[in-house]
Amino acid sequence: MQLTGAEIIIECLKEQGVDTIFGYPGGAVLNIYDALYHHRDEIKHYLTAHEQGAAHAADGYARATGKVGVCLATSGPGATNLVTGIATAYMDSVPMVAITGNVAVPLLGKDSFQEVDIAGITMPITKHNFIVKDVNSLADIIRKAFYIAKEGRPGPVLVDIPKDITATLAEYEPKQPIPCSRNTKDFHDEEIVEVVSLINKAEKPFIYAGGGIIISEAAEELLTFVETIDAPISVSSMGLGGFPSSNRHFTGMIGMHGTKTSNILASTCDLLIVVGARFSDRVATNVQKFAPNAKIVHIDIDAAEINKNIRVHCSIIGDLKEVLQRINTKLDKHVRTEWMAVAEEMKASGTKPTQDRTVLRPRHIMDKISEYVKQDALVVTEVGQHQMWACQYIQFEKPRTLLTSGGLGTMGYGLGAAIGASIGCPGRIVFNIAGDGCFRMNNIELATAVEYEVPLIVILVNNHSLGMVRQWQSLFYDSRFSSTNLGDKMTDFVKLAEAYQAVAFHVTTVDEFERAVDEAVALKRTVVINCEIDRDEKVLPIIPPGASIDEVVTE
Repeated sequence: MQLTGAEIIIECLKEQGVDTIFGYPGGAVLNIYDALYHHRDEIKHYLTAHEQGAAHAADGYARATGKVGVCLATSGPGATNLVTGIATAYMDSVPMVAITGNVAVPLLGKDSFQEVDIAGITMPITKHNFIVKDVNSLADIIRKAFYIAKEGRPGPVLVDIPKDITATLAEYEPKQPIPCSRNTKDFHDEEIVEVVSLINKAEKPFIYAGGGIIISEAAEELLTFVETIDAPISVSSMGLGGFPSSNRHFTGMIGMHGTKTSNILASTCDLLIVVGARFSDRVATNVQKFAPNAKIVHIDIDAAEINKNIRVHCSIIGDLKEVLQRINTKLDKHVRTEWMAVAEEMKASGTKPTQDRTVLRPRHIMDKISEYVKQDALVVTEVGQHQMWACQYIQFEKPRTLLTSGGLGTMGYGLGAAIGASIGCPGRIVFNIAGDGCFRMNNIELATAVEYEVPLIVILVNNHSLGMVRQWQSLFYDSRFSSTNLGDKMTDFVKLAEAYQAVAFHVTTVDEFERAVDEAVALKRTVVINCEIDRDEKVLPIIPPGASIDEVVTE
């Protein structure tokens, strides 16, 4: 059948099972928006306040659901406003398709109005990108974009479509999506046998798991693996939820703000098994001194990660779910009483919750949110101190419960991502934990949340400063607080939220906070809870820059 390019785009989205798009219209995508209008009962479009919010919403939708997130923007500034969101998705391996409009093909490269080479701009931060110059290739390119976004190590793909392509007629033939399996055939039984042999010989094995566990949906296989070899396990921030926090083998997060237990065990183990993680500098803080006593096994789907940051003893390149399934079939049951006793003793000596309820502190906030996480609530964070407090104190039991910008560290990520997550997971309670600095960047998306009646709760951890940067200035720059205190004329966030027609609370005590959270959950509306905390609260423990992973500062 003959369809315009815009109609072909919509039909291809429907082929892929897309029913949700986040975007912002403009001249170069008017034909696409007109086609969307005619299919509004099949594909719901959410108009965000800013294109960056659309990219983050698509990201949050993808992380929460496991589906491909889709965002749409016009040419020029519309397209460039997606860049931070695309880079955020790229760093955290999030499957996303970003569709941008552009000027007509004859005008490309002529500095036309609102023209930008978005394919060139995004080349380093996408798995692949396309610019469509022939309407006859449009359908296949859209299909390829979704396949590439999902296959192997997921990531964002950009499709740039000139306006005249969206208006031109072409033949369209429906096709079923190409099945996308992450299973790989690049590893062999010999590699499995070698890893199993190392595990059998080890006296003190330790596991470090990353976000790959969640992406590959391998949480069940990981749990079986850990309990079979009877070894302690840590996770990166991206891996939180991939292994239940309540399990006795769990030692918490590893790295710069990880638990003292995890960091010391990594330094004293004789075998470090790394699954779906990439040895980022927030974990391997000093590569020369990382896990100095251990043979290192690295299992990852991306061959580029092997020996990139840390030299390893052996590796398996493959999908974690499949690899762990194969390993589990060959493992003998181990009982490592002495080694697990060491881990449990360290955990028992860790930081205890404060009993003082007269002053609202970060631990109080996170412990209350934990109560709802146990009831299947979903947590999105911004970036900074509040993010690390969430990672340290909230007990995550299931995958896709924590959404956070781990690789790029994007301030302004959270509210858009929380909107996407809530829309993707209707009925679930969604908390967006934000600092006041981050919230100043993205609070305009409150308009989106209220307009679409998105029931999310913003927990605004307000210390009147750019807390994490200020903490570094305090610890490493002799308390020279350059441009990190947010001034004496502080924004009234309650009035701001109410101006967007959201519900808002101002709390200063533990009791006030707990009552506000319970009421916010019951309201099932967009709510902001402004939580006043002390400016000098710090994220501890911390590993100083350049120090080894066992040089932990705890106070």
